[in-house]
Amino acid sequence: MEINKALKVLADAGVEYAFYFNDRVNPPVFESNQILFSSASIIKVPILLSWLELERVRVVDRKKKCCLDDEAQVGGAGFARQFSTRRLAYADILLMMIATSDNLCTNLILQEIGLKRLQEVMRGNLGLQGTRCERKLMDYAARERGLDNYIDAKEGIQLFRLIDRLHEEERNWVHSLLLANTDSALLMRNIPRDSIDFYHKTGSMTGVLHDWGFTNTCELFLFTQNVTDEPAVFEVFGEIGKACLLSGQSQK
Repeated sequence: MEINKALKVLADAGVEYAFYFNDRVNPPVFESNQILFSSASIIKVPILLSWLELERVRVVDRKKKCCLDDEAQVGGAGFARQFSTRRLAYADILLMMIATSDNLCTNLILQEIGLKRLQEVMRGNLGLQGTRCERKLMDYAARERGLDNYIDAKEGIQLFRLIDRLHEEERNWVHSLLLANTDSALLMRNIPRDSIDFYHKTGSMTGVLHDWGFTNTCELFLFTQNVTDEPAVFEVFGEIGKACLLSGQSQK
């Protein structure tokens, strides 16, 4: 399935989508029929970048110990709530936020930063205006009050540039967290196991499937919402991931 045909499958099914591909050789491709998306877990990438901004000015410290019992033991993604060890360094909390998309760990990071301060850093230091984090994960009461988390598709492109500009140690650390992501069900689903290093973050909730990331040769994301037929959309992710990621490999 060609990429244009794959995107047409989404459009014909009423799926709202945004697709970006940059092989760093040809002009980047950005196709969308929607810009603002429910973030699902993609919001965890700007949260991570905001942590680094605050760490530079010593407001937070990834070496500091965190108690897993300091937040409500929310469910959903991740399993830190099941740990017998209850005190970990924030570096480990951040790892689980990205690698297993752990919601408890994310809320512990949000507690340490503070939602108000996070918004200030995202709008100011990171320059993100449409992307926003207004509530903790699994906080349905806040959602009922109209607070939610969003990712702006155009700012999804900006996230790549924000990682590029990190100091080398910070960039290498972020790469290591993204590479540890355990979810290969979306853009990686048709790629032979262990054949490509894909530094990425996925996100999913009812009606929403996202995958955002990069290899050493390309940048890529596909955001989708209003998904009613998940198996069909999974196939589109697989076809697009295979076409783009293997294309990037062939240009090495």
